[in-house]
Amino acid sequence: MPKKLVIFKANLRRYAKLNEKDDTVVHGPTKFSDMTHEEFRNTMLMKNFTSFKGQNIRAPTPLRHVPLPTSYSWVSKGMTTPVYNQGQCGSCWAFSTTESIESMTAIQSPSQGGLLSLSMQQIVDCDTSDDGCNGGDPPTAYQYVIGAGGLEAYSSYPYTGQDGYCSFSAGEIARKIASWQWVTQSQDENEMQQFTYSTGPPSVCVDASSWDSYNGGVYTSSNCGTQLDHCVQIVGWAVEQGMNAWVVRNSWGTDWGYSGYLYVAIGQDACGIAQECTSAVATGE
Repeated sequence: MPKKLVIFKANLRRYAKLNEKDDTVVHGPTKFSDMTHEEFRNTMLMKNFTSFKGQNIRAPTPLRHVPLPTSYSWVSKGMTTPVYNQGQCGSCWAFSTTESIESMTAIQSPSQGGLLSLSMQQIVDCDTSDDGCNGGDPPTAYQYVIGAGGLEAYSSYPYTGQDGYCSFSAGEIARKIASWQWVTQSQDENEMQQFTYSTGPPSVCVDASSWDSYNGGVYTSSNCGTQLDHCVQIVGWAVEQGMNAWVVRNSWGTDWGYSGYLYVAIGQDACGIAQECTSAVATGE
């Protein structure tokens, strides 16, 4: 029997066991089902990740706490780019950073030209503080972008899905940021909601080790770990299965999850979602 078929059948048995104990997430076949769980983690998640513990270079934006709607979406407001696909490269951290910069420059600094797909490959290739396809961290990636003067457009420096030589051109800079900030350092998901509602969609890093079999539903603290190994973007929240849940944009293409998105419960630090929440700060704010 072909090795991939053996792995696929073993995964089907694993999914069945997971569905027996999980009542909020549906596990089933995905495009990763011909990988062992170890192969999935080594291929799609970050091998090297150390959460940044230093200070941001800007004081956090004071938040005015206001009543929040039951659902909210920056996607529907046209302030997020389409779902990307990182391929078999642990570059999620560069995607999450780029997505924050794309959204925040469009929201805070429309004079720069509105929403534009930017070059995560520039960060992968040129950010020497991080480790390309082996992993990295949004705070140090923001600092690279600030030091470089900005990001090129995706169209001028496209994504390749592998580490490459830095070919950044300052003359091709398309968007700039002034600084970056922690959204919360106290794992306060109410602060995260207030920021998302009032300011924009933040970057978060999560434990995605169980996401290979996601077929729907809501991840809670009972079925998701907290060892951060993947970075994504919160784009809003909704009520799903009677629970308040973050709407999370992933970077595994539209043929995964809900057309590239998934739900994570609010208020439980499910998947470690509140442990590293950051945002770019655009010029002209």
